[in-house]
Amino acid sequence: MNILSYLQRIGRALMVPVATLPAAAILVGVGYWIDPTGWGANNALAALLLTSGNAILTNMGMLFAVGIAYGMSKDKDGAAALAGLIGFIVVMKLCSPEAVSMIKSIPVEEVPKAFSKIDNQFIGILVGVLSAELYNRYNNVELPQALSFFSGRRLVPILNSFLMILVSFILMFVWPVVYDWLVAFGESIMGLGSTGAGLYAFFNRLLIPVGLHHALNSVFWFDVAGINDIPNFLGGQKSIEAGTAVIGTTGRYQAGFFPIMMFGLPGAALAIYHCARPENKAKVAGLMMAGAFAAFFTGITEPLEFSFMFVAPVLYFLHAVMTGISVYIAAAMHWIAGFGFSAGFVDMLLSSRNPLAVHWYMLIPQGLVFFCLYYVVFRFTIKKFNLMTPGREMPVAGQAGDDNVSIAKKDNNSGVSIQEEAHQYIAVVGGTDNLTNIDSCITRLRLSVKDSGVVSERLVKRLGASGVIRLNKQSVQIIVGTRAELIASAMKEVLAQGNTVEAMTETSQADESIPAKKESPQKSEAILTLIAPMSGELVKLEDVPDEAFSSKLVGEGIAIKPSSNTVFSPISGTVVKVFDTNHAVCIEADNGAEVIVHIGIDTVTLNGRGFERLIEEGVRVQAGEPILKLDLDYLNVHAKSIISPIVISNIDDYSGVIIMAQGQVIAKESNLFQVLK
Repeated sequence: MNILSYLQRIGRALMVPVATLPAAAILVGVGYWIDPTGWGANNALAALLLTSGNAILTNMGMLFAVGIAYGMSKDKDGAAALAGLIGFIVVMKLCSPEAVSMIKSIPVEEVPKAFSKIDNQFIGILVGVLSAELYNRYNNVELPQALSFFSGRRLVPILNSFLMILVSFILMFVWPVVYDWLVAFGESIMGLGSTGAGLYAFFNRLLIPVGLHHALNSVFWFDVAGINDIPNFLGGQKSIEAGTAVIGTTGRYQAGFFPIMMFGLPGAALAIYHCARPENKAKVAGLMMAGAFAAFFTGITEPLEFSFMFVAPVLYFLHAVMTGISVYIAAAMHWIAGFGFSAGFVDMLLSSRNPLAVHWYMLIPQGLVFFCLYYVVFRFTIKKFNLMTPGREMPVAGQAGDDNVSIAKKDNNSGVSIQEEAHQYIAVVGGTDNLTNIDSCITRLRLSVKDSGVVSERLVKRLGASGVIRLNKQSVQIIVGTRAELIASAMKEVLAQGNTVEAMTETSQADESIPAKKESPQKSEAILTLIAPMSGELVKLEDVPDEAFSSKLVGEGIAIKPSSNTVFSPISGTVVKVFDTNHAVCIEADNGAEVIVHIGIDTVTLNGRGFERLIEEGVRVQAGEPILKLDLDYLNVHAKSIISPIVISNIDDYSGVIIMAQGQVIAKESNLFQVLK
């Protein structure tokens, strides 16, 4: 397993303890509303709520250890969580200043300050990872008969207690060095004041795609390096009295996120909607409205961010820059609000009576400015560079022109059960034969598969997902929104019951995905004839080794196994799309028929190798004009298949097609098929 995949596993396991933060935020926030000055001293209910919320916040290190141990265990067993808890307790006891003093035979006053800060999220992550690895390796060990009671899962917590003795010994020498580095890093950012806050926010956004922003957050939001921004803010008057909080400064690593999450990203969503193709706007509106609502009220931004993060990286970079600017402005102007979970309306409302929330209402006009800024910047950039944000892509399967695919979308009203939806998600990722592990975080299904190339992004999007991220050949993430955990649980139940789910190839063929609009050739008029774009052997579309093409979700037509190196335009028309990897070209005929020439199967993974583009988007081509140059020797070795479909993607607008050729065809000379009116 490569390092990125492993870090992704840690990232998704972190979602378990992080998910407890909303509870802490609500408890503390409501407690403040009841007793904003006494912080529980004047009201018993406020004291109860505030104490309960802080019980979570002050034990985040332990929660990280338990949550990661559980989340990274191969079967999500409670014994792994217990091992994480025991491991953390052992490390905390052995690395306490008193224990270090006795073990090293030095006065407690000479113990490095690092050991008074050992109870933190970094150590929690370390203990959780080691506990999970120990569990995954030794949970099936069988001991001799006399010790059989301690076999298997019972053995792991015992082994972990001994392992943590070794870990504690190492930490006695390593932790002060690591701690000093983290403190130096935090102090260097703090020394930059509001500029440092802006830099932190910029990198916070940039690290989200790989899930490592939590590590950065722990330095600034919690007590790893002495900054402790969130607990100090939530401590309110008590933090002020204790000297750990400064009015107008504490909360600066949080405040500027409110204008972005509540206003900026909804502005981006509106821009993406306005830039969508007219026929796609209804679908894009639902996706963008749901994402904007989640961002505004709860501060959960992943559904929106992942809708453009990978299809238009330049937009995501601009988003990170504008986030940094927003946090800088709020910190510089001392407009402060804080949160326990994320920068949404709920957290802003709950923090408004906190004495550390200074001029928090100014974040609202700042947010309105950023709403306009995001809208203008996103719309200009999308139009200027023709970025393929949601709704602007060509109408292939899973997008416009594919309304008749009979798989349930998550936002429909058809009454489809979560179990049926789980079956469908398993099917579109290649069936039970391809699926090896299921996990989730707040908005993502995190799946381990045998071959990520089998996962159909087009069919996944038809289920209502925002997109697919292929981390490597065995790791796939599907952005489904806040229902991710429900869907993942249902998928696990399907597998646990031993049910076999076939890949969507068979399922989609059984469905009537394309309406039977074809009429007899004698009654329909041929309005377009396609010539062979390359020489080679004809292959029926049903025999193409790709479920989207073989099930005719992409469109109707035929395929060729090419034997010539030049690809010619099969029609006269306008080139509307050449994929960045040059493996596919979309051409629109004068009568509106949209033709896709797709060279090979899964050739997008070759990143353009084996292809040479001969035309550009927006130009007009004549039938028989060269459009691509192929390196067939390279493609025959490296491509999954060189069978190349030629299809009409908007076939629903026509009666059907009539195939005219058989066997071998010659480029520019053979007629492939006709499109019927």
